[in-house]
Amino acid sequence: MTTPADPLLPRTELPPLDDLLSGAHVVQLPLRTSFRGIDVREALLVEGPRGWTEFSPFVEYGPEEAAAWLAAAVEFGWGPALSPRTSRVAVNATLPAVGPGEVAGVLARFPGCRTVKVKVAERGQSLADDVARVAAAREHVGPEGRVRVDANGGWTVDRAEEALRTLAPLGLEYAEQPCATVPELAELRRRTADLGVPIAADESVRKAADPLAVARAGAADLLVVKAQPLGGIRTALRIVSEAGLPVVVSSALDTSVGLSMGAYLAAVLPDLPHDCGLGTAALLAADVTREPLVPAEGAIDVRRVDVDVDLLRAHAAPDDRREWWLGRVRASYGLLTR
Repeated sequence: MTTPADPLLPRTELPPLDDLLSGAHVVQLPLRTSFRGIDVREALLVEGPRGWTEFSPFVEYGPEEAAAWLAAAVEFGWGPALSPRTSRVAVNATLPAVGPGEVAGVLARFPGCRTVKVKVAERGQSLADDVARVAAAREHVGPEGRVRVDANGGWTVDRAEEALRTLAPLGLEYAEQPCATVPELAELRRRTADLGVPIAADESVRKAADPLAVARAGAADLLVVKAQPLGGIRTALRIVSEAGLPVVVSSALDTSVGLSMGAYLAAVLPDLPHDCGLGTAALLAADVTREPLVPAEGAIDVRRVDVDVDLLRAHAAPDDRREWWLGRVRASYGLLTR
């Protein structure tokens, strides 16, 4: 990479498919707490010339969506060397939709983190549950800490307005993807302008055919960018450059290998006004390395991860799941070579 702000990294040529398949390891990693309905995280890991890389689209994603994740994995394992601006990036704590009595225990796994992202709008829960969780997070970090909420598009515009007006007195850094669509986000942003709670777009960037539509529509104050879903660091840098909005670099419940990719993305950006959502290895009960990228003093290192073969074996997925993941690689690879 010539300059950290340059979005035009060289394109990475696809390696032969056999190179991806022959060295692939599929793991199942248990979570400490259920997160978005997931108790076990599956991921495929493979070692390229640049080091270990990860392909871990969520299991419900089809080939079109998963192909971007494979492009990111190839870029990180086979692509150009990166020149980070910093050796550490500040990260937020991530709080699943737990009861208020569990908040302190979860946040203790994120030592030194000054920011908490609180999951809200969980199916089967109420606004009162969200308020109790956010209030407990605010109490934990104190008045100087930062609290952001993430609804994963789970609210209607009316419900989101009600929720933000109720939660705003607790002091919100921003609200992430409160509604599902770009027009809904734009309407909510207009309705709640008096609150001073910025609106962040996540799914409207990473799951959109046009990730810049939300910026052009004036529907968000900042963007959440994730290296894997966007197709890699090169594409993420281009989106950041063209959107012209502040960004938060985040992850998708990756192993430490995937988090390393996110850390490099964060470290090559010229400006990071918000703590990154890259501390989620703390939510895993197991990982693929003896030195996981868990938060320490509120930050994680920017480094390649040394994968431990014994851990790959200990957490190897059953043969049928391994074959299922190899099938995903084949399908995604076919789309990338069209």
